[in-house]
Amino acid sequence: MELGSADAFDTSGTLGIEEEFFVVDERGRPTAGTDELVYDSEPPELLEGRLDHELFKCVVETQTPTCESLAEAGEQLSAVREALADHAAAQGFEIAAAGLHPLATWRELDHAEKPRYRAQLERIQYPQHRNTTAGLHVHVGVDDADKATWIANELRWHLPVMLALSANSPFWNGYDTGLASARATVFENLPNTGMPTAFDSFEEYAAFERTMVETDGINDRGELWYDVRPHSGHGTVEVRTPDGQSDPERVLAFVEYTEALVADLAARYEDGESGSDHRRELLDENKWRAIRHGHDAALLDREFAESVPLGELVEREADRLGVSGIVDLYDAESGAERQRRLRADEGVDALCESLKIR
Repeated sequence: MELGSADAFDTSGTLGIEEEFFVVDERGRPTAGTDELVYDSEPPELLEGRLDHELFKCVVETQTPTCESLAEAGEQLSAVREALADHAAAQGFEIAAAGLHPLATWRELDHAEKPRYRAQLERIQYPQHRNTTAGLHVHVGVDDADKATWIANELRWHLPVMLALSANSPFWNGYDTGLASARATVFENLPNTGMPTAFDSFEEYAAFERTMVETDGINDRGELWYDVRPHSGHGTVEVRTPDGQSDPERVLAFVEYTEALVADLAARYEDGESGSDHRRELLDENKWRAIRHGHDAALLDREFAESVPLGELVEREADRLGVSGIVDLYDAESGAERQRRLRADEGVDALCESLKIR
């Protein structure tokens, strides 16, 4: 039985980045390649212990080493991506990134044989069988378990801002869903996903983990797939909200924002600030607006008193925290907009080509 511990939370400010990618052929179409990349060949040294496959044989996940600064995180992110692209090329594959691959048809794709995923498929059935999603996860180290739990609670209002900025999955099974982030809706069909409730303490969260494992709701704590969580194994706050991104600079903008938020909230916790009493239903409303409209969303402000355009919220957050990456994200064409434009103007081949990492 895999459970975490409060003792894991012993270091502040470290960073880690997990990315899920699609293995594609030379035309950019998803293909079953994870056996060759993960099991049947030796990965580059940097990827040893940091490369695995996900539910489908066309999806892999990478992890950066633990980083001490944003600059180091950027260097490691580039190095891991380059190592993965080179490793894939040596086996005859390429790598693409998005929240959903626009041409991935789940009924035609092979699932992984790994016992963990076979057990999930058996337990969850249809929602997991069609889960072709790929996301970005950001970890920030926190030196106290209760502090990490409080920070995770407070981060919840910020998650729809991240999702709206990251929205990069308008197509699913080749169909334009009308959403900016269809990944979020596909993923939320699984149990133990979406916007979590608040926890009063780490012990309350740990008790929830124990209950879920001991009553066979999940096989291990890693199957609590909420949008944010205190990671009781790594000793981090983990944000799991953004869609996958092909551009590493976009990834780093979310890392910068998450790092700044965690640092700010940690200071507020240490100053004895009371936590927010946000209703999950209103947080879910903001998430829905981000899913549907992406950059064009107007989200409820922190007091849930009025709707504010995303661009205005981004400016407020950037000024408050002293970050710039999220402003650049908002000012640029969104991933969803770019995908729709490329498909309409240049066709699916150009769309698939645009998702490859370089």
